[in-house]
Amino acid sequence: MEAESQRPKRREDTISTLNKAIEGLKPVGTSSFAPAKAVFGSVSALLTFIRVCFLLSCNGLLQVHTQLVGLDGE
Repeated sequence: MEAESQRPKRREDTISTLNKAIEGLKPVGTSSFAPAKAVFGSVSALLTFIRVCFLLSCNGLLQVHTQLVGLDGE
């Protein structure tokens, strides 16, 4: 029971950490040095993608259906 009560706290901590990392990259992404801008922009986009996938998976919205229809003869 204790493990289940800690899950929301860990989720919140994970989301908070991702948000801080994304916010921390914004000033570097506005740099006038083009290679840095490209790299940090890509990293920021990747972290945003990870955050969205994490939120979807926590809410049960990201599910993979493994049963293929029509291959079992029905």
